[in-house]
Amino acid sequence: MVTDRVVSLAPSATVTLDALGAGGALVGATHACEVPADAGTVTTVGGWPNPDLDAVESLDPTAVLTCDALQRETAEALRDRGLPVSHAEPTRLADVFASVADVGRAVDDAAGGAALAAALRRRVDRVRAAVPDDPERRPVVYAEEWGDPPMAAGNWVPEAVAAAGGRCPFVAPGERSREVAPDAVAAAEPDHVVLHWCGRDRVPASGAFAGRGWDVDAAVHVVDDALLNQPSPRLVDGVETLARLLHGVCVGDENDGDGRYRSSE
Repeated sequence: MVTDRVVSLAPSATVTLDALGAGGALVGATHACEVPADAGTVTTVGGWPNPDLDAVESLDPTAVLTCDALQRETAEALRDRGLPVSHAEPTRLADVFASVADVGRAVDDAAGGAALAAALRRRVDRVRAAVPDDPERRPVVYAEEWGDPPMAAGNWVPEAVAAAGGRCPFVAPGERSREVAPDAVAAAEPDHVVLHWCGRDRVPASGAFAGRGWDVDAAVHVVDDALLNQPSPRLVDGVETLARLLHGVCVGDENDGDGRYRSSE
């Protein structure tokens, strides 16, 4: 039985809860979360970086879900209030899968969480098997998490690019995203530029990169930030999307029973 009073303070946790088929247990979420279609009355408890702790406590949750180092203090403060908090700080692709399983355990659906995580791993493995293994056929990708200042994507994104058959040499896997200089990007001679700026309301225009005047001759793609920035099942959709953009490879149509998130291509 899935615990029936869940407060999610992280968009990734909310998406994972939905993929587990447990959206109906959600009673509280932040402004940044997409409330599942099957949820009942869901109280908004503030923003992602600054939720209202009193509002969270007033909902008498049986599980509170937080994610990222930026929510570490929030998680600790809620634990100090005696609330059951499940906190994750994924930085690598394997951590993302582990955090999916953790959400399942937090809402008393450990088997469902483990099955979802395993299905997501299989989908990524299918992509890896479908894209070229030869380094000479793996294009260089500049993945940009933010545009002003330009931030090369880190954490799990370099691994996601590698799984999709590309090379992302700007930030080491697991390291935080960091500012990058135009000449450093040009020196890497990227074949593809992927813009996936953080925030649903911060989508760059299709000509945003060309207007900078950088000395880069590359195909430019604008991708929904949730497909690469969010450590949830949607990240696997992002790997599949990158495989299509980089190599024209389409995978992900097989139904593993791993939730509703499939590649939209």
